[in-house]
Amino acid sequence: MSEEELSNSSNIIGKGSTLEGNIESFGNIRVEGRIIGSVKSKSKIALGQSSYVEGDIIAQNAEVAGEVSGKIKITELLILKPSALIRGDIVTNKFIVESGAEFNGSCKMGITQTEIKIGENGQSKETQKQKTETTA
Repeated sequence: MSEEELSNSSNIIGKGSTLEGNIESFGNIRVEGRIIGSVKSKSKIALGQSSYVEGDIIAQNAEVAGEVSGKIKITELLILKPSALIRGDIVTNKFIVESGAEFNGSCKMGITQTEIKIGENGQSKETQKQKTETTA
């Protein structure tokens, strides 16, 4: 499949679901449940009010209404909804914080980041390199 076809796909982690591990996708990711691990998308990540992510988030765009404990790196626009609770650092190009959102960490804005890389078998090339170094 072409990267364009893959970016039109959507993934949903439903309310009441718990996922332990990392998620990488070319398409959109919507989370209403819990994720213990990192979430990476070349498109948009939407975290609903009932969502909880313990890990890093990397995406082109993101809208957060739930809870995140980890770093958030967004290449374009990050929106924190009134129910959002962030514990970690943020790096983004543009940032909207709606009244009521809580954010505890540092923030760097206006930074143009490099392209988000999604590797083969759902692993980024950086992750594969780290695994090789730790097992050798």
